[in-house]
Amino acid sequence: QMQLVESGGGLVQAGGSLRLSCAASGGTFGSDALGWFRQASGREREFVAVIGGNWSGRTTAYADSVKGRFTVSRDNAKNTAYLQMDNLKPEDTAVYYCAASTQYAGAVKLEWQYDYWGQGTQVTVSS
Repeated sequence: QMQLVESGGGLVQAGGSLRLSCAASGGTFGSDALGWFRQASGREREFVAVIGGNWSGRTTAYADSVKGRFTVSRDNAKNTAYLQMDNLKPEDTAVYYCAASTQYAGAVKLEWQYDYWGQGTQVTVSS
């Protein structure tokens, strides 16, 4: 049973940066796709970014809204994934979740493709 714990959220001004971390335990971290999703107040959860497992060559994919501003990465030796968020905008305000897919190694973007989820970390961007 894999467990995921996010950290690194907080309050930042528009144009600033944050780096989220997702620490994993209890699973085969290197082979799993790791995704980031977010949910703003009153809205449905949406895909943000994903990095594939080793078998996929760690391919990445991003939502159009964050492309060029966010960077997803992973350190398999530390069982940790990261989401570097630069040039943050107020519309990036949301609870951010990391998720792991034990069934897919590629850059999957749909919630149902993920088996394990973290508890979420709040990111608030002030204007």
